[in-house]
Amino acid sequence: MYPPVTLPVTNEYGYFEIRLESIGGLGANLCGKMLGELGALYLSLNALSFSSYGSEKRGSPVKSYIRWSPASTPLRINSPVLRPHVLGIFHEGLIGTYPVLDGISADTKIVLNTPLSCDEAAEKYNISIGTLYCLDALSIAMKSRSRINMVMLGAIARACPFIPMESVESLCKNTVGKKYPALIEANLLGLKMGYEKTSEQKLSHRSKHASDMALESPASSALAKETYVWGYKNAPIGGINTRPGSTVSNDLSPSREGYIPLFLQERCINCGLCDSTCPDMVFQFAPGIYKGKETMVNQGLDYRHCKGCLRCVDVCPTHALVKALEKDYPEKPYSMLDQDLLPAGIQYQKTGANSWITSDSYLDEKRIDGGIV
Repeated sequence: MYPPVTLPVTNEYGYFEIRLESIGGLGANLCGKMLGELGALYLSLNALSFSSYGSEKRGSPVKSYIRWSPASTPLRINSPVLRPHVLGIFHEGLIGTYPVLDGISADTKIVLNTPLSCDEAAEKYNISIGTLYCLDALSIAMKSRSRINMVMLGAIARACPFIPMESVESLCKNTVGKKYPALIEANLLGLKMGYEKTSEQKLSHRSKHASDMALESPASSALAKETYVWGYKNAPIGGINTRPGSTVSNDLSPSREGYIPLFLQERCINCGLCDSTCPDMVFQFAPGIYKGKETMVNQGLDYRHCKGCLRCVDVCPTHALVKALEKDYPEKPYSMLDQDLLPAGIQYQKTGANSWITSDSYLDEKRIDGGIV
């Protein structure tokens, strides 16, 4: 039996509450289960954890809720966590698309997966209350060959000093280690790096509630408030779809998990396999000359609609499409808007994370012209 810990702060019911905001594939559901188990078996607390993940597919929004209370205080509430003491955001693209910042206060510790510094993230996402913890969990997971959820778990432990790191490591060994013994060292390394590489900044308090500010900052946040907070009083009559043609106007770039397909036109044989396998028809072909003959020639990609699934990289027979780090190409070569959509007349909306993605660790591969074959 481990010695009980003292919770630093609780709500009016005596509960310490955690909410994880993520997308399917990043492991927030497992992370929430592990936090529940951590409280019950390693911190000698009453613990409750459950998740909400809709259609249960990769890329769809996921929420995980965790409640802890002292052993003398029974847990009697099973509803979602609305005012978290710890808010873990596994994908920064969710901010401004869904109201993931709802309910934060001066006591909230916000753990954000982002390559930005705390100052940059606070300014970009208009977060001005609570304590912000930032780390580039994707890069850390790739470097340690672990998973994003293990890195975020380490960061959450950093944000909660009352949690002994030894308890989190034991939890990892006894859960993930038993199921995947060959990966335990990598996961422990990711856990440790997540703990050590998290930066912290206390944000100044403003009189206006943080959730209101979060919904007012970007225009897309206002859209999120209108679109996703519907009830019997404000829902459209008759189930009218107020966002027709959303697959055309949606900007899928926030869906990408750090990688893009890089097009090397000199290697392209214009076979069209990339176009036939792409789920979003991002490749732009136009009449041209190839090997002295008239044919349809690949002109490039509409990166606004590319969600980074990299299926085109898998099927390309000549490595004309290779996997590349998006951060290395702020100005993407051969980027061409979809000519059939008349893009000049479209008001694009940032849709956030909704793609098929993978967060598995990556093996060393041969690089070609900045990409990875």
